[in-house]
Amino acid sequence: MINIKKQRGEVALFVVIFATLLILVVTVSYVRIMLQGQQQASTNDLSQSAYDSAQAGVEDAKRALLRYQSLGGAVDISKWPSVCNAATDTLNDISKSGSDRTVGNKTLNQSYTCVTVTTNTDDVKEKFTNANKSNIIPLKGVDQFDTVQIEWFSASDFNDPNSNQTSVVSLSNPSLGVPLLGDWSVNRPPVMRAQLIQFGDSGFTLSDFDSGSLAAGSNSNTLFLYPTNSTTVGTYNFTDDVRQTATGSPHQVNCLSNLATATYSCTAKISMPLPKPATAGIKREAYLRLTTLYNLAMYRITLYKNGGADPVKDLVQFNAVEPLIDSTGRADNLFRRVQTRVKMYGDFSYPDGEIVTTGNFCKNFMVTDTQYIGGVPSCTP
Repeated sequence: MINIKKQRGEVALFVVIFATLLILVVTVSYVRIMLQGQQQASTNDLSQSAYDSAQAGVEDAKRALLRYQSLGGAVDISKWPSVCNAATDTLNDISKSGSDRTVGNKTLNQSYTCVTVTTNTDDVKEKFTNANKSNIIPLKGVDQFDTVQIEWFSASDFNDPNSNQTSVVSLSNPSLGVPLLGDWSVNRPPVMRAQLIQFGDSGFTLSDFDSGSLAAGSNSNTLFLYPTNSTTVGTYNFTDDVRQTATGSPHQVNCLSNLATATYSCTAKISMPLPKPATAGIKREAYLRLTTLYNLAMYRITLYKNGGADPVKDLVQFNAVEPLIDSTGRADNLFRRVQTRVKMYGDFSYPDGEIVTTGNFCKNFMVTDTQYIGGVPSCTP
């Protein structure tokens, strides 16, 4: 009797096919992840390169503005805000390729495609970087103006970035003084010291900056703007400064306690006196010196005529004080756009006092060749 044994291989074949499919799926997934990572890395590289190209356009625009400034404004800037690269094309070292301006790495095909420069802007925006320091802003408008509006303390100034609340309390009697630094909330808007310095087109003498008859004009005034939650919105005038009033009280400014629907907490619209000699039609050269006390803050300055009765029609633009640069950069087929403002009035650090000291201070008084302090020639503060 012959026994014939038949071997079946279905199970082994199924295992081989399943293992092959599993390895294929794993391989394809790995390759896909690797390609996606490579594509993302390439996109990030191109994005950074496009951003660098846009920044190159910003730097060229800055050089064009410096050239415009050095030539005393003897440059036609009428097309700068609306025609691409009209500003940067005033430079002699720009590499052109059609409508593009070639920059950087040729392998990445880097260039900026459109740069516009708007010299006349609706406002000046800046942020204090140091507490108790001053910024000086030229009040130079495209037209005559009589009012300056100061807004300060935005959501970005909060110590707690997740909060949109400001800690504003009423100052019941400003003449009593101001709190200690440690008693001032970190989320509270700072006191703003606003100083106006101006003179007329007929010139000035140093004595014109001393206080005097307001009817004859005023060249120098100071206001202390104190943030409160008072609902009484006052009118402010630079002639109501601490040198012209008997009490020297700070001016209470109504500040919003919630910035969910507003950009700035505090707003003060201040009338400006005529510069000496206060004659009709006199043109002013004016500067605003702002000092933040207690806290840091973002601020925005706008100019108005007719007292700013109509915020739209009466708005006076700043003339080449803080131009806006809009630059679009390209790397291969990827584009990035950058908008930035630049100061045309420099970064000079104006002193806040003649002498700054962190220690003791004393004075030696000299009469001829002898030094006297209480009869003893020494200085012991």
